[in-house]
Amino acid sequence: MRWIIKRLIIAIFTIYIVITITFFLIRLMPGNFIDMMVYYYMTTYGMSEIEARNTVYALYNVVPNEPIFLQYIKYLFGLINGNWGKSYISNKSVLEILLYGLPWTAFLLSVSLTISFAIGILLGIFMAYRRGTFLDSLLSTLSSISRATPNFILGLLLLYFLAIYYPIFPARDSYDITIEPGLSIQFISSVLYHSFLPMLAYILTSFGGWALAMRSSAIRVLGEDYVMAAEARGLKPGRIARTYVGRNAVLPLFTSFAISLGYMFGGSVFIETYFAYQGIGQIIGLAMSWRDYPLIQGGFLLITITVVLSNLLADMLYGLLDPRIKRGGTYGG
Repeated sequence: MRWIIKRLIIAIFTIYIVITITFFLIRLMPGNFIDMMVYYYMTTYGMSEIEARNTVYALYNVVPNEPIFLQYIKYLFGLINGNWGKSYISNKSVLEILLYGLPWTAFLLSVSLTISFAIGILLGIFMAYRRGTFLDSLLSTLSSISRATPNFILGLLLLYFLAIYYPIFPARDSYDITIEPGLSIQFISSVLYHSFLPMLAYILTSFGGWALAMRSSAIRVLGEDYVMAAEARGLKPGRIARTYVGRNAVLPLFTSFAISLGYMFGGSVFIETYFAYQGIGQIIGLAMSWRDYPLIQGGFLLITITVVLSNLLADMLYGLLDPRIKRGGTYGG
């Protein structure tokens, strides 16, 4: 119990530190939304700079020349009260905007991550048992290529060849806007159809990392005494692979998988932007382009919370999966 309380305190402190760094760091970025809108009103409506600034300040409820530390204090009190601020772009609640994009990103990347993880685990065990062979070298090379390829590069290639040059799949949107959203077969099919290319880009560029990590972990486990003892007892190879090798080799990867689940909620900015997929990644990308400070802060806060909580969950799951950690006193009673 003491271990959980200690980790929760560390998690809260970590979130606070990231909130603080993010708040000040994004304000060091060149340009800001208010200046962009002032320039827009000056060039579009022929206003003077003073008139344009007064209009923009009133429109977006901005206090001119407000000290940055006062803004910081107001932001912290707003978070404590559940107020994440309002987006400059849409004048909507930041939390409302993020919650709208969250299910789309969660669906897209959870499915992609789970499939890539499963493929990587199976390939990794297979390569470990075939280590030193031509097949192992071939699969290791393919996995290395997968790991080294940026998902946005492959996403662009898939978009060009399978959505534009050969229009097999749709090039944009999360579903066909002519279909009424709901639990109908037509809508679900449309969602799966539109998400196929983004998912494929993510899976093909991420399974290799899991495969190489699993291969390394499985080879280490294969040299353990308990595996050799199981082989000496005449147990079937399939049982040894599942019970002794696979289960113990996959344990170190669970932490990485859980942390990846946390990062998942930040979306994949480039992929979602390329395919106009209405998830968190596209929202953050749009907020960065417009220097929408409240929305940027909200996006990074969401990522921070999910990563910290997923890391905490990974530690707890690791203890459940490997009882030796409890006996070692990590949980502290």
